Amino acid sequence: MAKKTENKSFVLRVDAATMDALERWAEDEFRSINGQLQWIIADALRRSGRLKKAKATKAESDTISSEE
Repeated sequence: MAKKTENKSFVLRVDAATMDALERWAEDEFRSINGQLQWIIADALRRSGRLKKAKATKAESDTISSEE
């Protein structure tokens, strides 16, 4: 059975240059733009201490290990 999550939706407006950079970054990381934004936000929240460090997903673990 799939794990249920409660996600909230919202509209985000960004300029064209930012969107282009985000699309390239997401493609480099093999993520959707939505997935990349979720990762960026979660990472920023963890780094600032505003979100407890969650158990890393396989994708995050792969990214972390490739950076080391």
